Amino acid sequence: MVNDLADLMREASGQAPPEAADLSPVLRRGRQRVRRRRAGIVGGASLAVGAITLASMTWLNPSPPDLAAAGVPNVSGPSVRLTDAQTSVEGTDHRVLASYTNENLNDDNGQYFEGVTDDGLILFRDGPRMDQLWPRYALMDPASGEKEWLPRIEGVEQDQLWPLELSADRLVLLGTGGGGMEVSLLVHVFDRGSGAWTTMTWPGLPRTDSPFGAVLGPADRLYVRVPATQGKPPEGGWPTGPDGEADDADAEGDTYDLWSASLTDATDVRDEGLRVGAVGFTDDAMVWTDSSNGAAGQVHVRDLATGEETSFDPRLGEKCNLLGLSVAGERIAMSQYCGTYEGGVRDDRVQVMTLGGEQVVTIQDDGVDGGRLTDDGGLMTMSAYGRATGGTYVYDFETERLLRLSDGHSPWAAPGGPAPGDMFMWNTPAGGKVPDFGQAGATTWLGELL
Repeated sequence: MVNDLADLMREASGQAPPEAADLSPVLRRGRQRVRRRRAGIVGGASLAVGAITLASMTWLNPSPPDLAAAGVPNVSGPSVRLTDAQTSVEGTDHRVLASYTNENLNDDNGQYFEGVTDDGLILFRDGPRMDQLWPRYALMDPASGEKEWLPRIEGVEQDQLWPLELSADRLVLLGTGGGGMEVSLLVHVFDRGSGAWTTMTWPGLPRTDSPFGAVLGPADRLYVRVPATQGKPPEGGWPTGPDGEADDADAEGDTYDLWSASLTDATDVRDEGLRVGAVGFTDDAMVWTDSSNGAAGQVHVRDLATGEETSFDPRLGEKCNLLGLSVAGERIAMSQYCGTYEGGVRDDRVQVMTLGGEQVVTIQDDGVDGGRLTDDGGLMTMSAYGRATGGTYVYDFETERLLRLSDGHSPWAAPGGPAPGDMFMWNTPAGGKVPDFGQAGATTWLGELL
């Protein structure tokens, strides 16, 4: 089985996809996964390959690892293990708002939830598939399943698109142009009042190595990271960890020059004069780190109203690589890989702090991944990949509860875009068994806590 996304895409379509620094859900390659360069998954990356498969998980240990016995260090603030989670009971702890099942993604691409608009409609994507050479989009009522199909986006065929904004007034989807090691970014905007799509490109915007990490900020501006410096392996290469793999914990991080572009004026492009690692926005603040895909350095917070900036040490730990950043409400979530210890036990973390740097909680375990705050910052979802602890989890900051939504993942990654309030999405296996692979399909769920 081909486990690496780039190799899989090259074999399927002859064109390598860009690598991603942050997207949830994130491709995890088992013990063979690259711990720094992480490829984000969208359900139908190309027509030939269909939905993208996650790696086989048959190698996983049948019981939760003992972090203390393996020598994994404690975190700097309050922490929770996956084994501390309660099982979330439908109707008591959470309710399902909608679900959709693709019975067989092994044969052809399918249909997906791409996110939820501010007025509660699901952005539903169909394909591209063998008998339909471009993606179709609809706005779907989660209660009735009724769909309002949108006009075709001209010029989009097997292209990947990622939702940036799903509001009551418009839908903003990020796309790419060009090829090779760098891509040009563009956006497709659907005006829900006029019922028409427009496409915005920026001749003055530098090309970048990946669409991931581009975010919408204030004043209708797209913020784009342009590669500046890239961390390199130490002389002689990475040391070998206890699991026999190269262990790049405490890697030197990558940095980017931050640019922005207007969604309404193709000539309005500017260099923000800021070097960043990961970057994100809340309604009131801009948050960035010194670097990403390695040691994060300081966290910086800019008040969007006053321009005042503060910085703090996030206390990630001596060996932690920042793999993902999520910001919402008054919270910052940082997903990390922090080394492999005795018996191949990994130190993975999703660390949450306030905008002022106060430690809130760290979910620490072998195999925890991809912490993502809900739109208002009240909840955080994450994935886990151990045989005993695998599944999707949600952390409720108000009650300080960690709830387990599912006890497994589909082999196919399910998309999940913006959603209002405390809505969240997860997936579970569906369909028949495929030898040496898992179940052929996936069910995507949309829910909220009660």
